[in-house]
Parts: sequence; structure tokens; C-alpha cells
Amino acid sequence: MLTYRTLQAGNRSYLALTAMFTLLSLLGFMAARYMEHEGHYVTGMTNQIVWGIPHVAAIFLILAASGVLNIASISSVFNAEDYKPLARLSGLLAITLLLGGLLILVLDLGRPDRLIVAMTTYNFRSIFAWNIFLYTGFAFVVLIYLWIMMDPRLSKFVKPVGTIAFSWRLILTTGTGSIFGFLVARESYDTAIMAPLFIVHSLAIGTAVFILIASTAFSLNRIRINIDLIRRLGRLLLWFVLSVAYMVAIYHLTNLYISGHHNVERFILKDGGIYTWFFWGGQVVLGYLVPIILLVVGKKFIVRRVLLASVCTVIGAFIQIYVLIIGGQAYPLNIFPGYEVIGGWHASQSRDYFPTLPEFALSLGGIAFALLITIISLRVLPFLPSKLKRDSAF
Repeated sequence: MLTYRTLQAGNRSYLALTAMFTLLSLLGFMAARYMEHEGHYVTGMTNQIVWGIPHVAAIFLILAASGVLNIASISSVFNAEDYKPLARLSGLLAITLLLGGLLILVLDLGRPDRLIVAMTTYNFRSIFAWNIFLYTGFAFVVLIYLWIMMDPRLSKFVKPVGTIAFSWRLILTTGTGSIFGFLVARESYDTAIMAPLFIVHSLAIGTAVFILIASTAFSLNRIRINIDLIRRLGRLLLWFVLSVAYMVAIYHLTNLYISGHHNVERFILKDGGIYTWFFWGGQVVLGYLVPIILLVVGKKFIVRRVLLASVCTVIGAFIQIYVLIIGGQAYPLNIFPGYEVIGGWHASQSRDYFPTLPEFALSLGGIAFALLITIISLRVLPFLPSKLKRDSAF
């Protein structure tokens, strides 16, 4: 019979992680308070680049929250019994990562108190208004999903509720991608492929994040996980990374086919300076090629290669979101198509973005806060299996 237990808190690693996450969270709150008091002029953001590093971190966490739930969905919706011991941890991470991402968004508004207006006054022609319902609804559905998984008397409802959570996750990620797909003023965003691209991107990020967090939690609890399960997770990660690479290729080929998007493609792929370097070096090489090679070539050291591929996928995914959000804003708005704007408004020319220390502190603080909630929840409630089948990989 499958049993669960809490995270052991007696070792130094647990105390060190808790202290580090707490410190980073406090620094993040201090940075948010500083930016709110002084104004956003202390950041690297401008009237042209209004979404900076904090938004990159927030979108990364939201996509990770959506994708990490895929492990629980494989267990309950698709009846994969080997993934069942991991389902509770998957649901917990979906909630904590989402909270971390939303916390960054709220604190990066400049006036967090204005969130009350956004929660009480809705413009249903805006995709941002729809996303408020999608995010809160997702957290509510996953909480019910966790409750049912943790109560044996409700086990017959696991699959139907898991199906609802799985469907909601797809809708949520579609809504997040549509934020960019509906922004027709930005040539780098204006495409319907953003929604499916964000879905497959979330699956890759979520799988990589789950592998890293699960391996750390199991190591702290001295839980032995079998090689076959690691191999399956690595295979999942491989297919998701390949899917992201394919969707990104389609996205850029489509823009190259559309004559009106040639300039923005030249900016990202060739003439964009740091954004071009990030695209080819960080997104393509580190985010796609290295994980694919690690997960395909060789059969030895499978655990180390899966962990390293996960780290590369996480870093590459963050860079990909940076290139998409920051690079898309750095490219000038085409206010008068067919004409060249000389002088006047500064948004007619590309701009560089130099993030400041408070932005980095807020971003790291939001990520640390999500991990802090996770590690505390693991200590309080039984989310981790007591043991897994077969012999150890960790």
C-alpha cells in the first residue's frame, strides 16, 4: 500500500534551504517596497520597455505551475500508475509556483493596492481580465484535486477532477500565451501560434522544474527512486524540448514568410545585439541542443544527464521568455507602416534594457517565496511517498 510522509527537517540541508529562501523572499519584499516608494524610475524599465525582468520571472513561474501539473495528470487522467506517488507533489508545486508568479506581478505593478480595482472592475474585452479568473480558478481546482488525492474516501473522484484540472491547465496556458498573441501593436507578438507555443513551453519547463525539485526533496528524505522512472521523466522532457524547438522554428519561419515581419525577424535573429546572442546561445544552444544531446546520446550516468538536461532546460526557457518579452518590446513600434519616423517619439527606435538590482531582487524573491511555501508545506503535510518501487537512482 502506498503511504506518504512529511519532509524530514532535522538535517542541515533543510535548514540551509529554508534560511536561504526566507532571506531571498525578504529581500524581494524590500525591493518591491523600495520601487513602490521611489517610483519605477529606479528600474531599467522605460515607456517603451514596460515589462522587465520581474515579468519574465512571473511568466516563467506561471508556465512552470501549469506544466508541473502534467505529472499528476499522467497519473490520474491517463492511468499511469508509476507516476501516482508523484501526483501530490505535482499538485503542490502547481499551486506554490503559481502563487510565486502572481506575487511578482502584483508587486511589480507599482501600485499593488490598485489590484482591488482589477478584481472588482472587469473589462471582458481584455485578455488580462480573463486571466484573473483563469489563475484563481486554476488554484481552486488544484486545491480540490489535492484534497481528493489525499482523502482515500474520495478516490473515485480523482480521475474526473484530474480531467478538469488538466483541461483548466490547458486553458490557462492558452490565456497566458494569448496575452502576447493579441498584442497586435508588437510585431514580435502578433501571431496565433503564441498559445500552442506557450502550452508546449509550459510542459518542458514544468517537467524540468519537477525533476529538479523532486530530486532535491527525495534526497532530503532519503527516498530511493528507480532508474526506470527517471528514464521516463527524461524521455518526457526530451519530447517536450523537441516540441518547443519545433514550435519556435514554425514561429520564426512564419514571420519570415510574412513580408511585414521581416524587420523584426532580422532584429531578433541577426541585428538585435544581446537579444540575438541570447536567442542563439541561450535559447537554441543551451535550451534545445544541449538537453537533446544529453537525453539522446549515451546510456550511462542517466540520472546525472537527466538532471543536467533539466538545469539547461530551465535556464534556456528563462532566456527564451526574456528574448520574447524584452526583445519584443525593444523592437520599435511600427506606428506608421510604410513610413520612416525621423525624430519625435523615442519608441520609433530600438532600445536597450538594463535591469537594476531591485528588479533582480524582486524576481529572485518571488521564486524563493514559491520554494519557501513548498518546503514548508512538505514539512507540514504528507506530500512525499515513503518509498518508490525498485532500486535507487538518487
